[in-house]
Amino acid sequence: MHNYLLSLLRVVCEMAPYLLLGFLIAGILHVFVPRGFYRKYLSKDNRWAVLWAALLGVPLPLCSCGVIPTAIGLRNEKASKGAVASFLIATPQTGIDSILATFSLMGLGFAIIRPAAALVTGVCGGLLVNRFVPEDDAAVFSESTCNVESGSKIWRVLKYAYFNMIQDIGGRLVIGLLVAALIQVAVPDDFFLNFGNQPLLQMLVILVVAIPMYICSTGSIPVAAALIMKGLSPGAALVMLMAGPAVNLASILVVRKAMGKRFTWIYLLVIVVFSVVIGLVVNAIGITVKPMAVVDPCCADAAMIPSTFKLICAIVLTLLIIFALTMKLFERFTHKADVPDAAVYTVEGMHCSHCEAAVCRAVEEVPGVESAKASASRKTLTIKGPAAEDAIRSAVEKAGYTFKGKKA
Repeated sequence: MHNYLLSLLRVVCEMAPYLLLGFLIAGILHVFVPRGFYRKYLSKDNRWAVLWAALLGVPLPLCSCGVIPTAIGLRNEKASKGAVASFLIATPQTGIDSILATFSLMGLGFAIIRPAAALVTGVCGGLLVNRFVPEDDAAVFSESTCNVESGSKIWRVLKYAYFNMIQDIGGRLVIGLLVAALIQVAVPDDFFLNFGNQPLLQMLVILVVAIPMYICSTGSIPVAAALIMKGLSPGAALVMLMAGPAVNLASILVVRKAMGKRFTWIYLLVIVVFSVVIGLVVNAIGITVKPMAVVDPCCADAAMIPSTFKLICAIVLTLLIIFALTMKLFERFTHKADVPDAAVYTVEGMHCSHCEAAVCRAVEEVPGVESAKASASRKTLTIKGPAAEDAIRSAVEKAGYTFKGKKA
């Protein structure tokens, strides 16, 4: 247990400064990049729109669930089908926070190859969709509005960076850190050597495990780094970092419903095939990984004590995570007084603040809806106004979520 706690401390301290900086940059992007900016560059049905979609998506800190409503929003704003595919594939693989966190644990090589791989897969996927998916095969969604966040821009940046984002990924980030520390102290050093010289087999095993699961692009970094220390090839680790965050079973089902069968097959195959190909290239060119500190029982205390600055950052990050997740649990289990003239519905499939915003935008255009508030933690949608339930159901399902009717 002593070695486990020291390993956990080391991993948290290595990632904390980069995560705090990445969250801040993500907040700035969220507040200062206007929605019309995306429409301007993504609306044309050509290769440039596909390239811009990937370039704009790579730094955005959206997970595989949060990127879907955002992509549907881009479709609402007349983005081309290829641009939507490029955005869907490139965005969840990485973000400014995960790029910095990758550099902190895995070194410069991986910090460069991750966004480069996301860009390449996004562009190729978008071009293939433009080539093989007719325009009428992709669903076209109606225009919708978006609630304007209140407060000064500085407050909105800080709130999104250090509260909303941490609420969205904090739980998965904590799990990733705990698992990484456990791998370091519990998994034998030669565990993955049992595969012998079969990196392709390692990649296929990783794909089978990672694709159905919901994996965070940031939370997966310490796990990948720890697995490499136990013998996993760098290429197989990259497959996990690409395919795991980019897709999961829920996102596959939503994309199929929203964008069509042919679109979904291209979306899925591009992620799988390109992750394996790029993983094999990484192994062939010999990209090295920054070694993580390993606890040596004879001198563990001296070797594992991080710098004062990293300790301070780790403490700040820990406090922010505790506060954000505590508020999330408080919201989930606290019964709020009924709003006059409001109806509460159960909506499944929401995982983050982006999902909440997508559901609200979808129902705001329904006649009779005066205001809408969605809660991913409570799986509820509160509607004020005399809107018909069937119309609300149609809007929610059109946005890609499951409507379960009025909450008991």
